[in-house]
Amino acid sequence: MASYDSDEEIDYSTDPDWSHITPLPQDDGENPLAQIAYHPDYVVAMSYLRGVMAVNDHSPQVLKLTADIIGMNAAHYTVWGYRFKTLMALEASNSLEGEKANWSWRKELDWVQSIAKQYEKNYQIWHHRQLIIDHLNDPTGERERTNEMFASDSKNYHVWTYRQWLVKRFSLFDKEELDTMELLLKEDVRNNSAWNHRYFITLGRLGIESPPEGVIDREVKFAKDAILTAPQNPSPWNYLKAVLRKGNINVVSLVDFCGQFAPIDSEDDISSSHALDVLSEIYDQTGDLGKAEQALMLLAAKYDPVRKNYWRYRKRLLGSGESVPVASEKAPAVHATV
Repeated sequence: MASYDSDEEIDYSTDPDWSHITPLPQDDGENPLAQIAYHPDYVVAMSYLRGVMAVNDHSPQVLKLTADIIGMNAAHYTVWGYRFKTLMALEASNSLEGEKANWSWRKELDWVQSIAKQYEKNYQIWHHRQLIIDHLNDPTGERERTNEMFASDSKNYHVWTYRQWLVKRFSLFDKEELDTMELLLKEDVRNNSAWNHRYFITLGRLGIESPPEGVIDREVKFAKDAILTAPQNPSPWNYLKAVLRKGNINVVSLVDFCGQFAPIDSEDDISSSHALDVLSEIYDQTGDLGKAEQALMLLAAKYDPVRKNYWRYRKRLLGSGESVPVASEKAPAVHATV
């Protein structure tokens, strides 16, 4: 394969390998009002890419050209798209055969990983990787690659999106995936991305109407244990309620658990506004409207005054039988020790 991933600089205008390509400058029309001041190297490289695309050239040297441009602008989705088309064309034309073809794809994945570490918030990188893995129909090593990215940023949205696609595409709903989420949540119990992914692999899959035996109990315990370590963290509370809904378990079952963090009769000992929120739902269901009102007023007055209007609105709903609306903002830290 051509040394498309080398660091060697190319002077496209003098390199004989590019003499067959006519560079096409960017057409901004006559007298552009706000012409972008691109770097001269980028201007030249893009002019050659336009020339390449004009003649539908998918030779190995195009990989070097696209790598060069991506190094200057990793978010240029047109370049990524043409790069993938070139890789596919090289494979289809038998330019890369058998084991060599497979090796070239893996080499491409190694190169993509190196780029991902330089541009961690780039979406196109992960879409390109998804196209390759989908084409190869082989996820070998991909979870390890995403784990590398999580080590530097465990909440990278693009990596999590790719990870979920990977799990769904290859049915990786297994113990390894569960163990990874447990490890990430031990490292950071506030990692909402890991909580969301854990729910996806345990209970959120389409077609899973009845969870396997023991899963609900296991996930309830996992969420409760996490709450014990950080009672004011909203993620495990949300997870716990979602698990109960999936298992058709009434939230009333949490009354004693919530009482540990929000004793209504001893408001100075309250350590979790989320426990108060759940208790207001429980007392509304059980008909103890006085305690439900007290929980909501504590939230409005002391433990979450930023959303006092929301809690007062919830108070007006008590006893009406209407479903509890979900607040849009995250609750701030409570004033009590957490």
